[in-house]
Amino acid sequence: MKLLVDQINADPAPFAFQGDSAWWAAVIAKSRDLPLELAEPFRFEGEAHQMAENLFVEGNARGAIELECGRCLARYRHGLRESFRLVLEPAGGRSPLEPEANVALARDGLCLGEELESGWYRGHTLQLDAFFAEVVSLGLPVVPLCREECIGLCPQCGVDRNVENCECQETRSDSPFAALAALRGNAGRGR
Repeated sequence: MKLLVDQINADPAPFAFQGDSAWWAAVIAKSRDLPLELAEPFRFEGEAHQMAENLFVEGNARGAIELECGRCLARYRHGLRESFRLVLEPAGGRSPLEPEANVALARDGLCLGEELESGWYRGHTLQLDAFFAEVVSLGLPVVPLCREECIGLCPQCGVDRNVENCECQETRSDSPFAALAALRGNAGRGR
Protein backbone atom coordinates (compact mmCIF):
# COMPACT_ATOMS: atom_id res chain seq x y z
CA MET A 1 0.00 0.00 0.00
CA LYS A 2 1.51 3.28 -1.11
CA LEU A 3 0.55 6.85 -0.32
CA LEU A 4 1.94 9.70 -2.38
CA VAL A 5 3.14 12.49 -0.08
CA ASP A 6 2.46 15.17 -2.70
CA GLN A 7 -1.24 14.19 -2.76
CA ILE A 8 -1.72 14.48 1.00
CA ASN A 9 -3.00 17.88 2.07
CA ALA A 10 -5.03 19.42 4.90
CA ASP A 11 -8.24 17.74 3.70
CA PRO A 12 -8.50 14.15 4.94
CA ALA A 13 -8.20 11.81 1.95
CA PRO A 14 -9.66 8.29 2.32
CA PHE A 15 -7.64 5.20 1.45
CA ALA A 16 -8.28 1.45 1.47
CA PHE A 17 -5.96 -1.50 1.11
CA GLN A 18 -6.67 -5.21 1.22
CA GLY A 19 -3.95 -7.60 2.31
CA ASP A 20 -4.63 -11.03 0.84
CA SER A 21 -2.92 -14.34 1.65
CA ALA A 22 0.03 -13.53 -0.64
CA TRP A 23 0.61 -10.23 1.21
CA TRP A 24 0.22 -12.02 4.54
CA ALA A 25 2.72 -14.73 3.63
CA ALA A 26 5.25 -12.17 2.40
CA VAL A 27 5.16 -9.77 5.37
CA ILE A 28 4.17 -11.72 8.47
CA ALA A 29 3.38 -15.44 8.41
CA LYS A 30 6.88 -16.83 7.81
CA SER A 31 8.51 -14.74 10.51
CA ARG A 32 5.95 -15.71 13.17
CA ASP A 33 5.34 -19.37 12.19
CA LEU A 34 1.67 -18.65 11.41
CA PRO A 35 -0.63 -20.21 8.80
CA LEU A 36 0.04 -18.93 5.27
CA GLU A 37 -3.65 -18.67 4.36
CA LEU A 38 -6.03 -16.10 5.83
CA ALA A 39 -9.56 -16.98 6.89
CA GLU A 40 -10.56 -13.47 5.79
CA PRO A 41 -8.27 -10.95 4.02
CA PHE A 42 -7.08 -8.04 6.13
CA ARG A 43 -8.67 -4.76 5.11
CA PHE A 44 -7.11 -1.44 6.08
CA GLU A 45 -9.29 1.66 5.71
CA GLY A 46 -8.61 5.15 6.87
CA GLU A 47 -7.71 8.72 6.08
CA ALA A 48 -4.48 10.61 5.57
CA HIS A 49 -4.00 14.34 5.95
CA GLN A 50 -1.30 16.90 6.56
CA MET A 51 -1.03 19.40 9.41
CA ALA A 52 1.87 21.83 8.99
CA GLU A 53 4.69 19.52 7.87
CA ASN A 54 3.45 16.45 9.75
CA LEU A 55 1.47 13.66 8.11
CA PHE A 56 -1.37 11.88 9.91
CA VAL A 57 -2.56 8.41 8.90
CA GLU A 58 -5.38 6.83 10.89
CA GLY A 59 -7.99 4.15 10.41
CA ASN A 60 -8.98 0.57 11.15
CA ALA A 61 -7.78 -2.90 10.28
CA ARG A 62 -9.99 -5.96 10.17
CA GLY A 63 -9.57 -9.54 9.05
CA ALA A 64 -9.38 -13.10 10.36
CA ILE A 65 -6.89 -15.93 10.63
CA GLU A 66 -7.11 -19.54 11.79
CA LEU A 67 -5.09 -20.10 14.96
CA GLU A 68 -4.49 -23.03 17.28
CA CYS A 69 -5.81 -22.72 20.83
CA GLY A 70 -3.02 -22.71 23.40
CA ARG A 71 -5.09 -24.80 25.84
CA CYS A 72 -6.99 -27.42 23.80
CA LEU A 73 -5.08 -27.27 20.46
CA ALA A 74 -8.34 -26.83 18.50
CA ARG A 75 -8.20 -24.69 15.34
CA TYR A 76 -10.42 -21.63 15.54
CA ARG A 77 -11.09 -18.47 13.56
CA HIS A 78 -9.57 -15.43 15.25
CA GLY A 79 -11.08 -12.13 14.13
CA LEU A 80 -8.91 -9.05 14.33
CA ARG A 81 -10.33 -5.54 14.71
CA GLU A 82 -7.71 -2.91 15.42
CA SER A 83 -7.58 0.84 15.05
CA PHE A 84 -4.33 2.59 14.15
CA ARG A 85 -2.90 6.09 14.13
CA LEU A 86 0.43 7.23 12.78
CA VAL A 87 1.98 10.70 13.04
CA LEU A 88 5.01 11.25 10.81
CA GLU A 89 7.30 14.23 10.91
CA PRO A 90 9.76 15.05 8.14
CA ALA A 91 13.16 13.44 8.68
CA GLY A 92 15.00 16.27 6.93
CA GLY A 93 18.73 15.66 7.26
CA ARG A 94 18.35 13.54 10.41
CA SER A 95 19.12 9.84 10.37
CA PRO A 96 17.79 7.27 12.85
CA LEU A 97 20.33 5.68 15.18
CA GLU A 98 19.21 2.10 14.45
CA PRO A 99 20.47 0.61 11.16
CA GLU A 100 17.09 -1.10 10.55
CA ALA A 101 15.31 2.26 10.82
CA ASN A 102 17.70 3.75 8.23
CA VAL A 103 16.95 0.87 5.87
CA ALA A 104 13.18 1.29 6.41
CA LEU A 105 13.41 5.05 5.80
CA ALA A 106 15.20 4.47 2.49
CA ARG A 107 13.04 1.51 1.42
CA ASP A 108 9.57 2.58 2.65
CA GLY A 109 9.92 6.35 2.93
CA LEU A 110 9.13 6.08 6.64
CA CYS A 111 10.50 4.63 9.83
CA LEU A 112 8.64 4.09 13.06
CA GLY A 113 9.79 5.62 16.32
CA GLU A 114 9.89 4.04 19.76
CA GLU A 115 6.12 4.11 19.77
CA LEU A 116 4.18 2.53 16.90
CA GLU A 117 2.17 5.74 16.53
CA SER A 118 5.04 8.02 15.56
CA GLY A 119 7.95 8.19 13.18
CA TRP A 120 9.71 10.06 10.38
CA TYR A 121 9.16 10.26 6.66
CA ARG A 122 11.37 11.18 3.74
CA GLY A 123 10.71 11.30 0.02
CA HIS A 124 7.58 11.33 -2.11
CA THR A 125 6.15 7.86 -1.40
CA LEU A 126 5.11 6.14 1.83
CA GLN A 127 5.06 2.34 1.64
CA LEU A 128 2.74 1.27 4.49
CA ASP A 129 3.05 -2.54 4.28
CA ALA A 130 5.55 -2.81 7.15
CA PHE A 131 3.43 -0.49 9.32
CA PHE A 132 0.28 -2.52 8.59
CA ALA A 133 2.22 -5.71 9.40
CA GLU A 134 3.07 -4.21 12.81
CA VAL A 135 -0.59 -3.30 13.42
CA VAL A 136 -1.65 -6.90 12.70
CA SER A 137 1.24 -8.44 14.68
CA LEU A 138 0.42 -6.39 17.76
CA GLY A 139 -3.26 -7.36 17.44
CA LEU A 140 -2.56 -11.10 17.49
CA PRO A 141 -2.79 -12.85 20.86
CA VAL A 142 0.37 -14.01 22.59
CA VAL A 143 -1.47 -17.16 23.72
CA PRO A 144 -4.37 -17.86 21.35
CA LEU A 145 -7.54 -19.09 23.06
CA CYS A 146 -10.55 -20.52 21.23
CA ARG A 147 -12.65 -19.02 24.03
CA GLU A 148 -11.85 -17.51 27.41
CA GLU A 149 -13.45 -20.36 29.38
CA CYS A 150 -11.56 -23.11 27.50
CA ILE A 151 -10.60 -25.84 29.98
CA GLY A 152 -7.92 -27.38 27.77
CA LEU A 153 -6.45 -30.86 27.60
CA CYS A 154 -6.02 -33.22 30.53
CA PRO A 155 -2.30 -33.19 31.37
CA GLN A 156 -2.40 -36.94 32.14
CA CYS A 157 -4.49 -38.62 29.43
CA GLY A 158 -4.75 -35.82 26.82
CA VAL A 159 -8.54 -35.81 26.47
CA ASP A 160 -10.13 -32.48 25.49
CA ARG A 161 -11.91 -31.54 28.73
CA ASN A 162 -14.20 -29.17 26.80
CA VAL A 163 -15.73 -32.20 25.05
CA GLU A 164 -15.62 -34.99 27.64
CA ASN A 165 -14.66 -35.69 31.22
CA CYS A 166 -11.89 -38.06 32.13
CA GLU A 167 -11.31 -40.15 35.26
CA CYS A 168 -7.83 -38.78 35.92
CA GLN A 169 -7.13 -37.43 39.38
CA GLU A 170 -5.63 -33.99 39.53
CA THR A 171 -2.69 -33.86 41.89
CA ARG A 172 -2.49 -30.31 43.02
CA SER A 173 -0.87 -29.05 46.20
CA ASP A 174 -1.87 -25.96 48.08
CA SER A 175 1.76 -24.93 48.31
CA PRO A 176 3.38 -23.19 45.35
CA PHE A 177 6.63 -24.86 46.46
CA ALA A 178 5.32 -28.45 46.21
CA ALA A 179 7.11 -28.99 42.89
CA LEU A 180 10.39 -27.93 44.50
CA ALA A 181 9.81 -30.29 47.41
CA ALA A 182 9.24 -33.15 44.97
CA LEU A 183 12.48 -32.31 43.18
CA ARG A 184 14.34 -32.16 46.48
CA GLY A 185 12.99 -35.58 47.41
CA ASN A 186 14.12 -37.06 44.06
CA ALA A 187 17.56 -35.46 44.40
CA GLY A 188 18.04 -36.98 47.85
CA ARG A 189 17.36 -40.49 46.50
CA GLY A 190 19.96 -40.14 43.77
CA ARG A 191 22.85 -39.74 46.27
